[in-house]
Amino acid sequence: MVLVLASGSPRRHELLSQAGVPFIIRVADVDETALADESPDAFVRRLAEAKARAVSQVLSVEGSTAELAVLGADTIVVEAGEIIGKPRDRAHARVLLGRLSGRAHQVLTGVCLLDGHEADVRLATTTVTFKTLSDAEITRYLDVANWADKAGAYAIQEHAAYMVRRIDGSYTNVVGLPLCETIELLADHGVPCPA
Repeated sequence: MVLVLASGSPRRHELLSQAGVPFIIRVADVDETALADESPDAFVRRLAEAKARAVSQVLSVEGSTAELAVLGADTIVVEAGEIIGKPRDRAHARVLLGRLSGRAHQVLTGVCLLDGHEADVRLATTTVTFKTLSDAEITRYLDVANWADKAGAYAIQEHAAYMVRRIDGSYTNVVGLPLCETIELLADHGVPCPA
């Protein structure tokens, strides 16, 4: 069985590669707008499945005859029950980091494996607590980091590690793909995984 990763995220590519999982990449194109009254966990689960199904449909149209399993994932940051998206610009990134400063927030990742028409969706939640950030620290971070395409305007694996006072849960979930849950999901469906 061939695993298809329905993601353009370099972080997800790196994590799966480091885990020794063979895969090919096809980028999903889905609308990432939340539905009215949709909870953060329902939103992230829905998007993970939507990404897997979008790529599966494209592969079907292309006439792929290989036995495929499609892995979709979506990661969000949630603070005080509200989804914190990606920053629109530098000023918005500063607002987001200020909001997370000195507080705990959750990182949620929905992971979906589409095996034929059957979707198996798992959810990982990690609580991250930031230290209190000064205005100067936020400015320095914005000057050196690649924050533009990151939920919550930060990447723990890059320049933001010093901001984190505590992590409760999966570190790889905060990076963008909870490896423990993902490897278990793949193994449950007979997708080749490392020993």
